[in-house]
Amino acid sequence: MSYPTDFKYTKEHEWIKGDGKVATIGITHYAQDSLGDIVFVELPKTGTQITKGKTFGSVESVKAVSDLYAPASGVVTDVNAELANSPEKVNKDPHGSWMIKINLQDPNELNSLLSAADYEKFINEETAH
Repeated sequence: MSYPTDFKYTKEHEWIKGDGKVATIGITHYAQDSLGDIVFVELPKTGTQITKGKTFGSVESVKAVSDLYAPASGVVTDVNAELANSPEKVNKDPHGSWMIKINLQDPNELNSLLSAADYEKFINEETAH
């Protein structure tokens, strides 16, 4: 699996794509693959302040419920309403099925996240154990 190089990644398996002060957030292919069939996605409401490293929602699959961790801090400006009725879209296209969009509090926070190459290396190390 190749990961989009214009995204940044977390060790909790979220991706973020920054565009100036706005960023789009979702979960990675590895995350959805590990979870299995996603049956429910719980996301914050528009206007919610999220904080880097803190939970902002959860994903429920047939296997488990997993928290979603914010890769950056900001205010939620948009929520992908399609996921309320069709959470399986995350399984079909994890890098195209975004979850939330935020106004970044500090775009420089993205600099501390993993590049696509670093994320792939991290996954390989995780799965090697």
